[in-house]
Amino acid sequence: SDINIMQVMGVPALGMLAGLLIAIFISYRKPRDYENLPIAAEEHQEAPSAYKVWVSVVAIIATFAVQIVMQALDFESDGLMVGALTGLGILLLTGAVDWKHADDVFTNGMKMMALIGFIMITAQGFASVMTATNEVGPLVDATANLFGTNKVLSAGAMLVVGLVVTMGIGSSFSTLPIISVIYVPLCMSLGFSPAATVALIGTAGALGDAGSPASDSTLGPTAGLGADGQHDHIRDSVIPTFIHFNIPLLIAGWAGALIL
Repeated sequence: SDINIMQVMGVPALGMLAGLLIAIFISYRKPRDYENLPIAAEEHQEAPSAYKVWVSVVAIIATFAVQIVMQALDFESDGLMVGALTGLGILLLTGAVDWKHADDVFTNGMKMMALIGFIMITAQGFASVMTATNEVGPLVDATANLFGTNKVLSAGAMLVVGLVVTMGIGSSFSTLPIISVIYVPLCMSLGFSPAATVALIGTAGALGDAGSPASDSTLGPTAGLGADGQHDHIRDSVIPTFIHFNIPLLIAGWAGALIL
Protein backbone atom coordinates (compact mmCIF):
# COMPACT_ATOMS: atom_id res chain seq x y z
CA SER A 1 0.00 0.00 0.00
CA ASP A 2 1.01 3.63 -0.43
CA ILE A 3 2.41 4.72 2.96
CA ASN A 4 4.01 8.06 3.75
CA ILE A 5 6.90 6.99 5.98
CA MET A 6 7.46 10.49 7.34
CA GLN A 7 3.85 10.83 8.42
CA VAL A 8 3.79 7.40 10.02
CA MET A 9 7.04 7.94 11.91
CA GLY A 10 5.86 11.41 12.88
CA VAL A 11 3.82 9.84 15.69
CA PRO A 12 6.85 8.19 17.39
CA ALA A 13 8.90 11.31 16.69
CA LEU A 14 6.44 13.33 18.78
CA GLY A 15 7.55 11.25 21.76
CA MET A 16 11.19 12.22 21.16
CA LEU A 17 10.15 15.86 20.84
CA ALA A 18 8.32 15.64 24.16
CA GLY A 19 11.41 14.10 25.77
CA LEU A 20 13.60 16.88 24.36
CA LEU A 21 11.32 19.57 25.79
CA ILE A 22 11.33 17.82 29.17
CA ALA A 23 15.13 17.73 29.13
CA ILE A 24 15.43 21.41 28.18
CA PHE A 25 12.85 22.92 30.49
CA ILE A 26 12.82 20.49 33.44
CA SER A 27 15.67 17.99 33.78
CA TYR A 28 18.55 20.23 32.65
CA ARG A 29 17.09 23.67 33.22
CA LYS A 30 19.84 24.59 35.67
CA PRO A 31 23.27 25.29 34.13
CA ARG A 32 26.14 22.94 34.88
CA ASP A 33 29.44 24.30 36.20
CA TYR A 34 32.59 23.22 34.37
CA GLU A 35 36.22 23.84 35.26
CA ASN A 36 38.29 25.63 32.64
CA LEU A 37 40.64 22.73 31.93
CA PRO A 38 42.99 22.41 28.94
CA ILE A 39 42.11 19.94 26.22
CA ALA A 40 44.34 16.89 26.31
CA ALA A 41 47.08 16.72 23.67
CA GLU A 42 46.14 20.10 22.30
CA GLU A 43 49.12 21.92 20.82
CA HIS A 44 47.36 24.91 19.29
CA GLN A 45 44.74 25.82 21.84
CA GLU A 46 42.81 29.00 21.17
CA ALA A 47 39.29 30.19 21.80
CA PRO A 48 37.23 29.99 18.56
CA SER A 49 36.03 33.35 17.28
CA ALA A 50 32.45 34.04 16.27
CA TYR A 51 33.62 34.16 12.65
CA LYS A 52 35.04 30.62 12.83
CA VAL A 53 31.90 29.32 14.52
CA TRP A 54 29.63 30.71 11.79
CA VAL A 55 31.93 29.43 9.06
CA SER A 56 31.74 26.00 10.67
CA VAL A 57 27.93 26.20 10.67
CA VAL A 58 27.97 27.13 6.96
CA ALA A 59 30.36 24.25 6.23
CA ILE A 60 28.09 21.77 8.03
CA ILE A 61 25.01 22.98 6.15
CA ALA A 62 26.88 22.85 2.83
CA THR A 63 28.08 19.32 3.57
CA PHE A 64 24.53 18.05 4.11
CA ALA A 65 23.15 20.08 1.19
CA VAL A 66 25.66 18.56 -1.23
CA GLN A 67 24.77 15.06 -0.06
CA ILE A 68 21.06 15.72 -0.58
CA VAL A 69 21.67 17.14 -4.07
CA MET A 70 23.91 14.20 -4.99
CA GLN A 71 21.23 11.80 -3.80
CA ALA A 72 18.59 13.59 -5.89
CA LEU A 73 20.89 13.24 -8.92
CA ASP A 74 21.32 9.49 -8.29
CA PHE A 75 24.95 9.89 -7.19
CA GLU A 76 24.27 8.79 -3.62
CA SER A 77 27.41 6.62 -3.41
CA ASP A 78 29.63 9.67 -3.99
CA GLY A 79 27.56 12.10 -1.92
CA LEU A 80 29.37 11.51 1.38
CA MET A 81 32.81 12.01 -0.15
CA VAL A 82 31.88 15.11 -2.16
CA GLY A 83 30.01 16.60 0.81
CA ALA A 84 33.00 16.09 3.10
CA LEU A 85 35.35 17.69 0.57
CA THR A 86 32.98 20.65 0.26
CA GLY A 87 32.96 21.19 4.02
CA LEU A 88 36.73 20.90 4.27
CA GLY A 89 37.19 23.28 1.34
CA ILE A 90 35.02 25.93 3.01
CA LEU A 91 36.94 25.65 6.28
CA LEU A 92 40.31 26.00 4.53
CA LEU A 93 39.45 28.67 1.96
CA THR A 94 37.80 30.95 4.53
CA GLY A 95 40.71 30.64 6.96
CA ALA A 96 38.57 29.09 9.70
CA VAL A 97 41.27 26.40 9.86
CA ASP A 98 44.82 27.71 9.59
CA TRP A 99 46.72 26.11 6.71
CA LYS A 100 49.74 25.65 9.02
CA HIS A 101 47.69 23.66 11.51
CA ALA A 102 45.38 21.90 9.03
CA ASP A 103 47.22 18.56 9.22
CA ASP A 104 47.09 18.51 13.02
CA VAL A 105 43.40 19.47 13.10
CA PHE A 106 42.35 16.83 10.61
CA THR A 107 44.61 14.16 12.13
CA ASN A 108 43.05 14.70 15.56
CA GLY A 109 39.61 14.48 13.95
CA MET A 110 40.55 11.19 12.31
CA LYS A 111 41.76 9.83 15.65
CA MET A 112 38.43 10.71 17.24
CA MET A 113 36.43 9.11 14.43
CA ALA A 114 38.70 6.03 14.45
CA LEU A 115 37.73 5.35 18.06
CA ILE A 116 34.03 5.71 17.24
CA GLY A 117 34.46 3.52 14.16
CA PHE A 118 36.21 0.80 16.17
CA ILE A 119 33.35 0.65 18.69
CA MET A 120 30.75 0.53 15.89
CA ILE A 121 32.69 -2.21 14.05
CA THR A 122 32.68 -4.27 17.24
CA ALA A 123 28.93 -3.74 17.56
CA GLN A 124 28.49 -4.77 13.92
CA GLY A 125 30.28 -8.00 14.73
CA PHE A 126 27.71 -8.60 17.47
CA ALA A 127 24.96 -8.05 14.90
CA SER A 128 26.57 -10.61 12.59
CA VAL A 129 26.70 -13.16 15.40
CA MET A 130 23.01 -12.59 16.17
CA THR A 131 22.13 -13.06 12.51
CA ALA A 132 24.27 -16.19 12.12
CA THR A 133 22.82 -17.89 15.20
CA ASN A 134 19.21 -17.23 14.06
CA GLU A 135 18.10 -16.59 17.63
CA VAL A 136 16.29 -13.28 17.07
CA GLY A 137 13.35 -14.95 15.34
CA PRO A 138 12.63 -17.46 18.13
CA LEU A 139 12.99 -14.65 20.68
CA VAL A 140 10.36 -12.52 18.91
CA ASP A 141 8.03 -15.48 18.32
CA ALA A 142 8.25 -16.67 21.92
CA THR A 143 7.61 -13.16 23.22
CA ALA A 144 4.62 -12.60 20.92
CA ASN A 145 3.14 -16.02 21.70
CA LEU A 146 2.96 -15.08 25.36
CA PHE A 147 0.25 -12.53 24.55
CA GLY A 148 -1.59 -14.30 21.74
CA THR A 149 -3.78 -11.96 19.71
CA ASN A 150 -3.66 -9.11 22.24
CA LYS A 151 -2.41 -6.22 20.07
CA VAL A 152 -1.61 -3.94 22.99
CA LEU A 153 0.69 -6.40 24.75
CA SER A 154 2.11 -7.81 21.50
CA ALA A 155 3.09 -4.34 20.26
CA GLY A 156 4.76 -3.56 23.58
CA ALA A 157 6.61 -6.87 23.56
CA MET A 158 7.93 -6.34 20.03
CA LEU A 159 9.15 -2.86 20.92
CA VAL A 160 10.94 -4.11 24.04
CA VAL A 161 12.61 -6.89 22.06
CA GLY A 162 13.63 -4.36 19.42
CA LEU A 163 15.07 -2.17 22.17
CA VAL A 164 17.14 -5.02 23.61
CA VAL A 165 18.42 -6.12 20.19
CA THR A 166 19.31 -2.61 19.03
CA MET A 167 20.93 -1.58 22.33
CA GLY A 168 23.55 -4.26 21.81
CA ILE A 169 24.16 -3.38 18.16
CA GLY A 170 23.97 0.41 18.47
CA SER A 171 22.70 1.05 14.97
CA SER A 172 19.18 1.04 13.54
CA PHE A 173 20.69 0.50 10.07
CA SER A 174 22.09 -2.83 11.24
CA THR A 175 18.98 -3.80 13.22
CA LEU A 176 16.22 -3.11 10.68
CA PRO A 177 17.29 -5.84 8.22
CA ILE A 178 17.32 -8.31 11.11
CA ILE A 179 13.95 -7.50 12.68
CA SER A 180 11.98 -6.47 9.59
CA VAL A 181 11.96 -9.96 8.08
CA ILE A 182 10.54 -11.23 11.38
CA TYR A 183 8.23 -8.39 12.36
CA VAL A 184 6.41 -8.02 9.03
CA PRO A 185 4.85 -11.53 8.92
CA LEU A 186 4.30 -11.40 12.68
CA CYS A 187 2.42 -8.09 12.43
CA MET A 188 0.35 -9.44 9.54
CA SER A 189 -0.64 -12.49 11.56
CA LEU A 190 -1.66 -10.27 14.48
CA GLY A 191 -3.77 -8.01 12.25
CA PHE A 192 -1.67 -4.82 12.38
CA SER A 193 -2.15 -2.41 9.48
CA PRO A 194 0.77 -1.67 7.12
CA ALA A 195 1.17 1.79 8.69
CA ALA A 196 1.23 0.28 12.19
CA THR A 197 3.80 -2.28 11.03
CA VAL A 198 6.06 0.49 9.72
CA ALA A 199 5.68 2.38 13.01
CA LEU A 200 6.58 -0.72 15.01
CA ILE A 201 9.65 -1.59 12.96
CA GLY A 202 10.88 2.01 12.76
CA THR A 203 10.38 2.59 16.47
CA ALA A 204 11.99 -0.72 17.43
CA GLY A 205 15.05 0.16 15.36
CA ALA A 206 15.31 3.71 16.68
CA LEU A 207 14.87 2.72 20.33
CA GLY A 208 18.28 1.19 20.90
CA ASP A 209 20.01 3.50 18.45
CA ALA A 210 19.08 6.54 20.54
CA GLY A 211 20.45 5.32 23.86
CA SER A 212 22.99 2.62 23.08
CA PRO A 213 26.57 3.01 24.39
CA ALA A 214 27.79 1.89 20.96
CA SER A 215 25.61 4.28 18.94
CA ASP A 216 27.06 7.17 16.95
CA SER A 217 24.33 9.37 18.44
CA THR A 218 25.93 8.97 21.89
CA LEU A 219 29.56 8.41 20.89
CA GLY A 220 29.65 11.64 18.86
CA PRO A 221 28.59 13.99 21.68
CA THR A 222 30.91 12.24 24.13
CA ALA A 223 33.86 12.60 21.76
CA GLY A 224 33.36 16.36 21.63
CA LEU A 225 32.15 17.10 25.15
CA GLY A 226 34.68 14.77 26.77
CA ALA A 227 37.72 16.47 25.28
CA ASP A 228 38.66 17.99 28.65
CA GLY A 229 37.79 14.90 30.68
CA GLN A 230 34.67 16.35 32.36
CA HIS A 231 32.06 14.34 30.44
CA ASP A 232 31.28 10.71 31.25
CA HIS A 233 29.97 8.63 28.35
CA ILE A 234 27.50 6.52 30.34
CA ARG A 235 26.28 9.03 32.95
CA ASP A 236 26.27 12.14 30.74
CA SER A 237 25.39 10.74 27.30
CA VAL A 238 23.83 7.29 27.41
CA ILE A 239 21.59 7.49 30.48
CA PRO A 240 20.14 10.97 29.75
CA THR A 241 19.49 9.95 26.14
CA PHE A 242 17.82 6.73 27.21
CA ILE A 243 15.56 8.48 29.71
CA HIS A 244 14.55 11.45 27.56
CA PHE A 245 14.44 9.80 24.12
CA ASN A 246 13.97 6.05 24.49
CA ILE A 247 11.18 6.04 27.06
CA PRO A 248 9.01 8.70 25.34
CA LEU A 249 9.78 7.09 21.96
CA LEU A 250 8.66 3.69 23.23
CA ILE A 251 5.40 5.14 24.58
CA ALA A 252 4.68 7.15 21.42
CA GLY A 253 5.62 4.25 19.12
CA TRP A 254 3.41 1.93 21.12
CA ALA A 255 0.51 4.35 20.79
CA GLY A 256 1.21 4.84 17.07
CA ALA A 257 1.11 1.10 16.41
CA LEU A 258 -2.34 0.93 18.01
CA ILE A 259 -3.96 3.99 16.37
CA LEU A 260 -2.55 3.79 12.84
